[in-house]
Amino acid sequence: MLPSPAIAYDGRSMTDGRDQPALHTEGLGFDYGRERALDGVDLAVRPGELFAILGPNGGGKTTLFRILATLLKPLRGQASIFGHDVARDPAAARRLLGVLFQAPAIDRLLTVRENLDLQGALYGLRGRPLAAEREALLARFGLEAKAGARAGTLSGGLQRRLEIAKALLHRPRLLLLDEPSTGLDPRARAALWSALDDLARASGTTVVFTTHLLEEADRAHRVAILDRGRIVALGEPEALKAEIGRQVLAIAPEPQAPDEEALRREIERVTGVAARLVEGRILVEAEDSAALVPLLSRALGGRIAAMTVARPTLFDVFLRRTGHGFEPDEGTTLLRDRGDAA
Repeated sequence: MLPSPAIAYDGRSMTDGRDQPALHTEGLGFDYGRERALDGVDLAVRPGELFAILGPNGGGKTTLFRILATLLKPLRGQASIFGHDVARDPAAARRLLGVLFQAPAIDRLLTVRENLDLQGALYGLRGRPLAAEREALLARFGLEAKAGARAGTLSGGLQRRLEIAKALLHRPRLLLLDEPSTGLDPRARAALWSALDDLARASGTTVVFTTHLLEEADRAHRVAILDRGRIVALGEPEALKAEIGRQVLAIAPEPQAPDEEALRREIERVTGVAARLVEGRILVEAEDSAALVPLLSRALGGRIAAMTVARPTLFDVFLRRTGHGFEPDEGTTLLRDRGDAA
């Protein structure tokens, strides 16, 4: 995780009046028919911050992203980019924005250099100023050797770097990214985040990204956890996890023991500690969860497939604040990856 900028911040307004929020929302709301996608979202992101919006699919992340990118108008409340209202003055907001969508947005038949030249032309850049920006971005994102190659021949990771370079060509003050590592293998994902970390450190560009991946949100200065259209937690990742303050024991029942609720009750009886059933796993929070492993092995070993002990994660913060887990395909993976098997 990057060191947080020094400006004090209370989660609702900038405490240093000399600094205007890079991004600000107040009471932001949006509905799709009768379905409420956003419900009173209040955010303020300071300049130069690397800020994550974490949550499950369907939690409202993409709707929030589309409003901030001026693609949707909020039905309630307001949102602004460096003071420019995205609904009343979208053109001014767009001039300050660089946007990276989840779906690829490069011309695969053009070369890397031609993709950047085309992007520059859309913003009125030409001649020496365009060439200087283009070459600087090719160097920053390690694309110099590929400048003459067709974009479609690049690896997924290099294509994503090219998309970020395009988004930065007009020197935006705020870079918005929607699930930026989608479709990348682990090596390409690591390279992408290294480039974004360097960007935040070197240029002071404000970076706001959506994700459902815990390890990505952990990289941010601060994270807003969004669920069912509401912010359920906001703060520095380590501070949010420290609120739990206990180790988490995740227990996987044996497939041959299908009554998970009965096993949960038995675990509470044996340990004397509250247990929760979440997406096929039973979670126990205790000061020394590791000490419960041999106890449960002796008492209920035949009904337990595996036990995992780890420090709290942002998933545990989400669970504590909402009382439920992520979507099954995401939450199960998050639980499985939370630590070393006991």
